[in-house]
Amino acid sequence: MSTTLRSRDKWSTLLGTVLIEFALGSVYTWSLFNAHLADKLDEPVKQVAFSFGLLSLALAVASSLSGKLQERFGIKKVIAFSGLLLGASLYLTSVASSLTALYVCAGFLVGFADGTGYLLALTNCIKFFPNNKGIASACAIGAYGLGSLGFKYINMYSLTHFGLSYSFEVWGVTAMVLVLIGAMLVKDAPKQTAQNTANAESHHHLTLQEVLRKPQFYMLALMFTTVCMSGLYAIGIAKDIGQNYVHLSMDIAATAVSVIAVANLGGRVVLGVLSDKITRVYVITIALVICLAGVSVLMFIPPTQNTFYWSLACIAFSFGGTITVYPSLVSDFFGLEHVAKNYGLIYLGFGIGSFAGSVIASLFGGFLATFHVMLALILISIVLSIIIKKPNRQLAIA
Repeated sequence: MSTTLRSRDKWSTLLGTVLIEFALGSVYTWSLFNAHLADKLDEPVKQVAFSFGLLSLALAVASSLSGKLQERFGIKKVIAFSGLLLGASLYLTSVASSLTALYVCAGFLVGFADGTGYLLALTNCIKFFPNNKGIASACAIGAYGLGSLGFKYINMYSLTHFGLSYSFEVWGVTAMVLVLIGAMLVKDAPKQTAQNTANAESHHHLTLQEVLRKPQFYMLALMFTTVCMSGLYAIGIAKDIGQNYVHLSMDIAATAVSVIAVANLGGRVVLGVLSDKITRVYVITIALVICLAGVSVLMFIPPTQNTFYWSLACIAFSFGGTITVYPSLVSDFFGLEHVAKNYGLIYLGFGIGSFAGSVIASLFGGFLATFHVMLALILISIVLSIIIKKPNRQLAIA
């Protein structure tokens, strides 16, 4: 009977996680609202778009705290809170009348709501599938990616037919309901022991305090930040690169958004499944090499429409695959039991990466300088991915 209940719990949790991630992935439709918000607030689009940078940072910070919240309140309550806060913050965004209010509501509150649920649901789900972590992660993060596509059509329809404020309300209610349904389906993962993880009879699940004393943590963090910086920066300015560097028309350059979405989803599925077939850190090496190819083509090959799309596809494929594989990779190195906290801290690299590219571009004059920094970091990360070894976490046996 207990085996039947455990099996039912894991599939219920997977379904709930997919619903949660699909709803939370909707934040990546944010660019649809920038121009409308700029008109409403009478502010430059650049100033309005900065709210998404704040959202990404708040998302990363909240993700690093989600494991602690689960320990105290349990996953159902934390996920339900995430959904309610997301709905409320999107409603507050609909009535925001100043740039400051937008930064608080759309930046910090939406980001915190999204981050609280995103990483917690993901890491909890993969604990139910210790021998198929890659596939479980691919399902969850694939749903997160699909959320941006699904809500793109919902939000575009609402903006066209009902206006800005009502669109935020529709988005908020729809996402909130999906998250709350998901919260009812998910269960807290069982405690991880040596008996219920394959090939781990004498392995210790490292706590965050223990992990911080391991050099592997900092190597993994740098590799993750590098891919996030490359992916988020390229995705964020893809249209601008197409118009200003490759000299494409606005419509053709905008097609890059679809290319990125497809490649991003492809990376999540392909590399996620592959990570259950070969050593996971080798999958990250593959992702980094693909990212290197994309950045190199963009920098060193005469720009054309085809090379532009190809390079962006490589970067997006690498980014999507990396964030899919990384939770499982971190659990391989440090154990499953504390993966929410351990990966949560590494996930700060998502927020750091989202800002780093823009800061470098501002300081050194444009995106080419940023891509030179990316190139150097990618090369360093490839070397790290080749030389890194799992830490010794054998239990002392009396």
